[in-house]
Amino acid sequence: MNNHDDKIKYIRLAALIALTGNAILATLKIIIGVISNSGALVGAGIDSSTDVLFSIITLVIVKVMSKPADAKHPWGHGRAETVATALLSFLIFFAGAQLIFTSVSNLISGELLLVPSALAIAVSVISMTGKALLAYCQYVLGKRGDSAMVKANAKNMAGDVLTSASVLTGLLISAITGSAYADSIIAILIGAWIIKTAVGIFLEANLELMDGSSDIGPYHLIVQAVNAVDGASNPHRARMRRIAGFWDIDLDIEVDPNSTVLTAHNIAEQVEEEIKLRLENVFDIVVHIEPCGNISEEAFGLSEEDMNEGK
Repeated sequence: MNNHDDKIKYIRLAALIALTGNAILATLKIIIGVISNSGALVGAGIDSSTDVLFSIITLVIVKVMSKPADAKHPWGHGRAETVATALLSFLIFFAGAQLIFTSVSNLISGELLLVPSALAIAVSVISMTGKALLAYCQYVLGKRGDSAMVKANAKNMAGDVLTSASVLTGLLISAITGSAYADSIIAILIGAWIIKTAVGIFLEANLELMDGSSDIGPYHLIVQAVNAVDGASNPHRARMRRIAGFWDIDLDIEVDPNSTVLTAHNIAEQVEEEIKLRLENVFDIVVHIEPCGNISEEAFGLSEEDMNEGK
């Protein structure tokens, strides 16, 4: 299980690697793109520039996440990672929209760029290789640190590999046919891919901000944990939310109404331990005790019946 210090370490390392790698690739692609008159290559360079900005903001967010809990933030500052991920998705979206607008304007106006040079093609190959290495690195570090932000960046860079492949295709077609149309059309497709990636990242971040979950699997693990403890039954009003990769869990269980407070407390502690055995990265668990047969309106959370129905 990753502790908070390990998580911070992996996020910071991922950000520094991404910052260095993307800064080199962005500079190379923009300069060569301008020299070789390739709109697609310049667009890919702009996309890499947003990755540089992503890395800089990540380093700032790491400092915020490192702060301990306080009176205003009793759950700590982990959600800063999720908020930053959502905001960065808008920056990525804007970069893609701007690229599409510029490329469409070139096609409509007829002001097409010159056929790209062999140098632009070589840079695209270098970029594709570099992005693949960076994406793999971000994926590994994001998984080790269980960081939604780093995982999102890995997904973004994996998309960049396809982007670079598309740029290369456009450049080759332009060089073979002697027409620059393909380069502009590919640039539009790249912009659409950037927008798609931005929307996907935002939806994932928004799900966490709304305390939602796309996977009911962890809820089934809670049921298994409760059923493994003698004296505990009917897990219900279960609620789970993620805070920077860590689980915050609330649930109700039923015990024998004739149990002593101490006995009920021990049962609740056993349930907590069973949950931690089955689920990694648990931030906090609150188990509410109710007497067996208690009937009340449940306004929030899931019951075992809800989970079985796949609610």
